[in-house]
Parts: sequence; structure tokens; C-alpha cells
Amino acid sequence: MSRILIVEDETIIRTALRRLLERHDHQISEAGTVAEALELDPQRFDLVISDLRLPNDPGTALIDAAAPVPVLIMTSYASMRSAVDALKQGAVDYIAKPFDHDELLDTVAKALSTHAPTALPTNANSVAPQEMIGECPGMQVVYSRIRKTAPADVTVLIQGESGTGKELVARAIHRQSQRARAPLICVNCAAIPETLIESELFGHEKGAFTGASAARTGLVEAADGGTLFLDEIGELPLDAQARLLRVLQEGEIRKIGSVETRHVDVRLIAATHRDLHGMSKSGEFRLDLYYRLNVMQIDLPPLREREGDILKIADVLLEGACRRHSRDGLKLSRAARRDIRDYPWPGNVRELENALERGVILAEGHLIHPDDLGLRPSTAVTRPAAVRLTTPSVSTENAENNEEDLSLEDYFQHFVLEHQDQMSETELAQKLGISRKCLWERRQRLGIPRKKSPRSRTA
Repeated sequence: MSRILIVEDETIIRTALRRLLERHDHQISEAGTVAEALELDPQRFDLVISDLRLPNDPGTALIDAAAPVPVLIMTSYASMRSAVDALKQGAVDYIAKPFDHDELLDTVAKALSTHAPTALPTNANSVAPQEMIGECPGMQVVYSRIRKTAPADVTVLIQGESGTGKELVARAIHRQSQRARAPLICVNCAAIPETLIESELFGHEKGAFTGASAARTGLVEAADGGTLFLDEIGELPLDAQARLLRVLQEGEIRKIGSVETRHVDVRLIAATHRDLHGMSKSGEFRLDLYYRLNVMQIDLPPLREREGDILKIADVLLEGACRRHSRDGLKLSRAARRDIRDYPWPGNVRELENALERGVILAEGHLIHPDDLGLRPSTAVTRPAAVRLTTPSVSTENAENNEEDLSLEDYFQHFVLEHQDQMSETELAQKLGISRKCLWERRQRLGIPRKKSPRSRTA
């Protein structure tokens, strides 16, 4: 849910705008003047929408005060001059009043997706960057590295298996950097044919080679003043590596077929799933480029090592898939959640997202079952019994069918009531994969009385 601050002195317009945005799942705060907006600390929000004409100070006064949070300007005086002036001062866009609802929503969505900053924590253990999910120790290290690295304007090397979210890390770094208002250019080096990659990155002059019918600006130059993200940099040919090294060392590029060099100011973020240091020993990757890239390294853990995060990520991805396919209300069955938790996910988050998309499409009722996900049983792994929610004594076919529709809280209550006469508190906690303290807290919350054990039995 995005947090938006509306700054508008006309109550009717402010209220109408708040209701419109709240209906589309945005969290809204309001102010009538620039002074009131400053009291709310505009940097706490994802977007500021401000009227241009306000009492005392104009809405454009919030642009610098809110930075790097984007400011969207509204104006009743929809002249080209006022719009251009607002954009020149740093507004991300403008809206002419009276505004069209669909147009406004599209403008807000665009501003949030392309400009909204990531609220990184001052404490690495508090909040994850926007669009990044997870609280496991490995991800806490990632968040801390992002927070410390983003404002430093150094080259960053992101390493991790395919599908772990390396581009999300790059976007988080860019949004928290001093270059947040400049472009972020993302390039997948593996997706560009080797014969064209130098032209794509560095540009070419007309007639530089067969088919070069016009001059072309390269992606490195397009990122001037901003950030260039090179994904799968291990696939970059050696010739292109040499050109990239010159960009990092001298800040210079030269188009193919040109004798003229141009200076560029680009921050480079690179990502790979390969061992670049090992590749440098075999001559596949330049060692000097590797050292230039590896100023700051961020290692992303694979999904299989993020056991506590898997189901949280699945729930968020499922919500998005349900929204895309208009299947609101779909839930994962208990068996499906168990399979998701136990599966090793060699394709990481990307594979999980595909499985849930498949489940949403194939599900016939209100639950997504294991067969809908299409996971291969041969590659599944088994977790220790202590962390499973089922035990052999309750995993019969009938119990599975009866409990399929139960929520996790319902299942907890059902399991405790059924087994507390035969098990101690310690045994119950072990079978449920939780601590005794957590077991006691859930008993209190759900109103499940604790049976008194015989004196001879240790609770």
C-alpha cells in the first residue's frame, strides 16, 4: 500500500481526491498548506500530490523539501508555462484540474513505479526496501548493504542465483542514491546478441557497419547522470569488457565508427550468477574489470535458504496473481502451503511466481491445491519433523480432507485440542514447530485452556 500526501487548500477537491485514491488501495494523509505538509514530514511518504497555488507558499516549494520523494503538481491554471515551470523545478509530472479520474490514477501509478523512493531503514533490522520481502538473517544483511551503499555512489556487484531478485536490489540502490531523479537504464547482457552488444551499449555512427543506416546513442550514454544496471555481466564479450573498463576508469565512451570520445557520468551496478573471479582465471573475464566492479559486493541468498520467508513471499505473489486474473479470494490449501515450504525452488522467486500463476489459472474452487501448482515431487525435500505442521498420527487421508479448508489458526486449535491429553506442552510445541512461549501465547489468544497434567508427567 503506497503512502500518499495530498496538499490542497480546497476541502472539496482534497476530499474527493482522497476518496478516489483510497478506493485504489492507497494510504492517504492530507494538508492544506505547505507549512502543514512540512509538519507531516513529506519524506515519510511515497508520493506527494500538491496544488500549485496554495496560501503563502506555492506547491513547488515542497519539491526540495520532499526529495527524493516525487512531487506531482496539480494546477487549475493548466497553461503550458506553469506546467513546464513546475517540471523544471523538479516535479515528476503535473495534473490539470478538473482532472479525469482514469488519467489521474495512471499518472499516480506511473510516478510511484518509476520515481518513488525506497524507504530504507536507519536500522537494518526494521523494514525491508519497497518491493522486497523477507526478514531472514540473510536478507537483513542485504538490506543493511543497500542502506549503506546507496548514497556512496560506488560501483556495486550483486551476486546471486537466477531469479533471486538482483534487479530489485539495483532499483533499491538507485532510488536511495543521489541519482534518484536521473534515469536508471537496465540491460540484460545475455539477451543481446554478441555481435550487437557493443553497438547497444556504446552506440554507433552512421555507416559504421552494414545495416547502420543512422547514428545511434548507446545505453551507457543514455544513462549519463544516472545509473546503468548490467545484469548477467558475465556474458559480456571481452571486447565489450575492455570498452566498459575505460568507462569506469576514465568516464569516456567512443561510439563504434567514431574518433570522438565523450565524457559520461554513470554509476554502474552489475549483477551475475557466475563466479567472475573464477572466470578471470580461465581468461573468460578480465581480472582488471572484475576488481573495478567489485568495490562493494551484495550477495543474495537463494530462496531455499530463506525458509522463514517462503510463505510470506508466496502470499504476496499470490495476491498479485489473483488481481491480474480477477480471481479474488483464492487461497492456498494447507497441503499446497506445505509443498511450497518444502520445495527446493531451484528457480528461486521467479519459479515460485510462475507456480502460483499456474495455480491461480488452474484452480477450480476457492483453494489452490498441490496439483494446481505443478511442482515436481522428485525434487522436493523433507524438512525436519519439528517444523512440520502435521504428524503421522494426524496425516491420514481423512484428516487431510477434513482439514484442507482450515486456516493455520484453525489447524493449531484442532491439533492442540486433539493431542493435549496425550502430549506435554514441550511435545506439542515440538510437533508444531514453535516454542513453548509461542504455544502459551497462542493458547491465550485463541482461548484454549491448558489441561492440567498429572503430577508424574513433566509439562
